[in-house]
Amino acid sequence: MTPARLTLALAALLLTAQPVMADILIGAAGPFSGPNAALGEQLKRGVQMAVDDINATGGLRGERLAVQFSDDGCDPRKAVDAATGFVSAGVKAVIGHYCSGSSIPASKVYQKAGIVQISPASTHPKLTDEGGWNVLRIAPRDDAQGDAAAALVLAKFPGKPIAILNDQSPAAKALAQRFRAALAVKGTAPIVDDTYKPGSKDYSALAERLRTAGAEVVYLAGSYVEGGFIVRELRDVGSSAQIISGDQLVTDDFWNVAKEAGEGTLMTFTYDARKFPAARSAVEKFRQAEFNPEGFTLHAYAAVQAWVAAAEATGGTDSAKIAEWLRSGNRVNTVTGEVRFDPKGDLIDPRFAWFRWIDGRYVEVDPATLEPPLLDTTP
Repeated sequence: MTPARLTLALAALLLTAQPVMADILIGAAGPFSGPNAALGEQLKRGVQMAVDDINATGGLRGERLAVQFSDDGCDPRKAVDAATGFVSAGVKAVIGHYCSGSSIPASKVYQKAGIVQISPASTHPKLTDEGGWNVLRIAPRDDAQGDAAAALVLAKFPGKPIAILNDQSPAAKALAQRFRAALAVKGTAPIVDDTYKPGSKDYSALAERLRTAGAEVVYLAGSYVEGGFIVRELRDVGSSAQIISGDQLVTDDFWNVAKEAGEGTLMTFTYDARKFPAARSAVEKFRQAEFNPEGFTLHAYAAVQAWVAAAEATGGTDSAKIAEWLRSGNRVNTVTGEVRFDPKGDLIDPRFAWFRWIDGRYVEVDPATLEPPLLDTTP
């Protein structure tokens, strides 16, 4: 082979060895390791499936999408590092973060860089109350969940001693605060109002304190991991208190920790999107991949859909135009149903459902039919 032919051959080889670069890059961040990794997996699966499906139908205005994932471990400092990395990579949008404690500090980085951020799971009011022009979320706020939980407790457990627990994370504190405030409006105060430290597997002292105080309802604001351990400890010390929580216990991983002790636990969450006609195709694909699209999986998918719909409507990937279009109340069809955002980036008219753990499955229930005998969790 002549030198010229060798040069051409090597050049061709180098060209074919180069990875095919996508035209449009988005970022997605969540806890892909650590105790909340199961929740991060929901976000990752939802985003990747949405990107794959959008590319299979022509992409965004004829251009392919690609996604870069970053693990923030639900840690604020790691979240800022992840955000800085996304900015350096030139992402056009960020789907995430999962935890409010990560989304809030990261949003400042994205705001400065001019990047729109859509969280599928961060529920702390501060994210949008104090956030910039670039922030939206496709999950209901904690204050709305806290109000719903307090209303049910006051209606179904009048006069029962109530305890409030939270794991001190931003979202949990906000959830507990709103629940507490809603009780106070009706002249009700908890007999125990305490925090606990995540990461422990021994909450026997906390459980004994609740039992001794006579708590018959425990509002638990925190991760499914510690939540599962606390519920087990409560049952071990003989407490049959009704456990009520938010969306973080709406995951099979809660039952994996709590086991039979989780029976009867009640949680607020949005209606199960897996049952929606719009989600049928995506749900089937997830199940073929042997993955249950529970929790916020479909919300992550919907967040990508919302961004793409706004990009299509505004004719490009300009974050300012996309955020303004979404915050103007325009309707977007997603796997979670039709969504609209208000000027702060919150969902307009979020709807809540109640779920209850029954025989190892969380099942949607009608709160009007719930009565204390039904909720009794005595072994």
